[in-house]
Amino acid sequence: MNVLKPHRQTTIWTLLKGGVTQREIERLTGISRHTIRAYQRRFAADPANCPGVATDSPSQTAPPWPPTGLPVSPPVATSRCEPHRTFIDAQLRLGRNATAIYQDLVDQYGFDGAYNSVKRFVAQLRHKEPEQFDRLSFAPGEEMQVDYGEGAPTRVPGTDRYRKPRLFVATLRDSRRSFRRVVWKSGQQIWAELHEQAWRYFGGSARYVVLDNLKEGVLKPDLYEPALNPVFAATLAH
Repeated sequence: MNVLKPHRQTTIWTLLKGGVTQREIERLTGISRHTIRAYQRRFAADPANCPGVATDSPSQTAPPWPPTGLPVSPPVATSRCEPHRTFIDAQLRLGRNATAIYQDLVDQYGFDGAYNSVKRFVAQLRHKEPEQFDRLSFAPGEEMQVDYGEGAPTRVPGTDRYRKPRLFVATLRDSRRSFRRVVWKSGQQIWAELHEQAWRYFGGSARYVVLDNLKEGVLKPDLYEPALNPVFAATLAH
């Protein structure tokens, strides 16, 4: 008798128990009737040989369902930094790095974890937190941005030469409305006149003027007390 695998024995046993003939089982499974007949006699002689029948022998016991003994995922370890998440998040928003945060955790909270755990936690928190943006709002006419750009190659009037002129742009922050003027040369006098033309175009002067530290406007940049070009300062005062 051919020794069949357990699942094929189960198929034969199930079909025989359902009243299917040996010929039909042969057609359905491809197992010869000789083998089917031998297993039928075996099942009839000793019911313990029937698939799925429990016996006292451990080897004949059907496996439990759902299966046991499957690999169990280890519990996810909680970082020692987790209790300090709020503090670490606030420090990151202030632009501090992992080294400074670790030192504060040790000094202020008695943190006994390793620096690398703080470093990993900070990297993970930075990855998950979206980038923050502060939206600035301005009243109409409150602020005007000014700068010079570079125009396209243009033929110089009265000549056959082409040169890129300078493009003066003044933009109101609230409405984004802009004033533009092309000039061939620049200086402190022209810079002041361009501002006057912009304010005449807008119908009034802005409270604040923001510029990119051009020499025509700022001689010495400083966050609080910049040294303004005298002509530009007089224009602003006027």
